[in-house]
Amino acid sequence: MSLTTTHSSGDFAKVPAALDATLPDRLLHANVVGNTHVGDRDFSQERRHQVNVVDLPSKVISMTVGGLEPGQSTRKHRHNYETLIYVLEGEGKSVIGEREVAWKRGDAFYIPVWAWHQHINLSAEKPASYLACENAPHLQNLGVALREEA
Repeated sequence: MSLTTTHSSGDFAKVPAALDATLPDRLLHANVVGNTHVGDRDFSQERRHQVNVVDLPSKVISMTVGGLEPGQSTRKHRHNYETLIYVLEGEGKSVIGEREVAWKRGDAFYIPVWAWHQHINLSAEKPASYLACENAPHLQNLGVALREEA
């Protein structure tokens, strides 16, 4: 991924004293879950559960809407970006390192940097869904984002 503007340590003295707010062309990603594109399908297959990527021009944070069918679990994985997860529906647990975190609709939980984790829908009848926010784009723009599957 390339940036349109890059800076190095020699640019430190060039930090402006005022901001010039520039609005991007896109401020809305309509119907995130209902309007799945090919990239989401490929990403979901790779992750082995439904993942809808919110496609907006943030350079620092990302957002996804994930889904787990009854009894389904994600692959065990880790990454060097932080994640906050808000449970939209359902109940289950996440194994984060050696700890189990039980969750249900309305709960939020944290995935620390580089901690192995896996999410599990404990219901045999009802799906679970969640909203995940990560600082992955920030690390991607720095060229240091990592993700590993178990």
